[in-house]
Amino acid sequence: MTTRSFSPRTGASGGAHHTLRVSPQTVHWGYFSKIVAPALTLKSGDRATIETLTHHAGDDYERMIAGDPGAESVFHWTRERKAVARRGSGPTEGPFIRGSGEGIGVHLLTGPVAIDGAEPGDILEVRILDVRPRPCCHAHHAGKCFGSNAAANWGFHYHDLIEEPKPREVVTIFELDTSGEPFARAVYNYVWTPQTDPDGIVHPSIDYPGVVVDHRTIKKRENILTSVKVPARLHFGTMGLAPSESDFVSSIPPSYSGGNIDDWRIGKGARMFYPVAVPGAYFSVGDPHAAQGDSELGGTAIETSLTGDFEFILHKKANLGGTSLEGLTHPMLETDKSWSFYGFTFPNYLQELGPDAQTEIAKHSSLDRAMRDAFRKLRRFLMTVHRLSEDEAISLISVAADFGVTQVVDANWGVHGTLRKDIFKS
Repeated sequence: MTTRSFSPRTGASGGAHHTLRVSPQTVHWGYFSKIVAPALTLKSGDRATIETLTHHAGDDYERMIAGDPGAESVFHWTRERKAVARRGSGPTEGPFIRGSGEGIGVHLLTGPVAIDGAEPGDILEVRILDVRPRPCCHAHHAGKCFGSNAAANWGFHYHDLIEEPKPREVVTIFELDTSGEPFARAVYNYVWTPQTDPDGIVHPSIDYPGVVVDHRTIKKRENILTSVKVPARLHFGTMGLAPSESDFVSSIPPSYSGGNIDDWRIGKGARMFYPVAVPGAYFSVGDPHAAQGDSELGGTAIETSLTGDFEFILHKKANLGGTSLEGLTHPMLETDKSWSFYGFTFPNYLQELGPDAQTEIAKHSSLDRAMRDAFRKLRRFLMTVHRLSEDEAISLISVAADFGVTQVVDANWGVHGTLRKDIFKS
């Protein structure tokens, strides 16, 4: 991937404003990487408008890809040419079972965005200023917005089904209405049937990203969820920095540098803080969602394509003492009203599980461990930043903090602990 140059304009914050559009040259599929050439380099205080695509767009090519030059260029895959060949952090030399990268990582990520002067030990603050859906370009649905939800083989529910056939994977297509308070309605669903990709590999399940579903092979079931309106909560499921432990790291399990946290709160108005692990930080964003509940139980959210406006602030290590970022070694969410801390089964699975960590992590998922990790992170914050004793911190956590299941589908399961800011007002 070559470095892209963009014509910046001055932003309201005083920094420059950049635009990063999706193309085969500005996305990487299924992994974070410290060695991929940046798609964009900016300075602290700069802003950027960044396009993102859902890796589930192929579930309905007509509604989510057709006629869209950016999406068509990224998803282009014929026997002669695959525009984005590597999809995941796995092997790139065949023979393949599923395809290049072998699906060890699935999310389409835009970036990386390098931050000038970022060094390990610094903290990168990413402010989400705005989020908006990417409209359909097909003549039959022009201007409408769509997304896909997959109740898939990695879902928490998959081996606990009661109706036949079982097991089964079901894709539900939603339309997003943004004319007022945004919401989504189901359009139709279908049971996944084996799909053959342009390279001739058969996919009996949803096991490789970007396989376009041949709608001649499926049976649409319409008039579903007819009385349901799902409130839209536009957010980015996967957002973070490149880890230092490996050149290519799967986009599926979240970790200390962020990644696939899958929290619907990471949307407009949120400020995310990430510890920098490699020079330049190498920020990437993708896995855009229209709506998701805590747990993401079935495997995915309503996966849709979004464009976000971001502001990047670099906090140097030497200046962190006495601030809310002192001692921060993990992602933290801040809004005007609260802080949230993310606990995982393994806080840094890449370091804790050894050379096979990216495949081993899925065998060790535990909400107990994730809950304990979230508690420890919140305790550290209260003791370090707010100067509470341990006994004071534990009491406050028990009576005022809210813990919830972030996700149970990303191998490194997550629990978030949230603390309201107003409890510190006298």
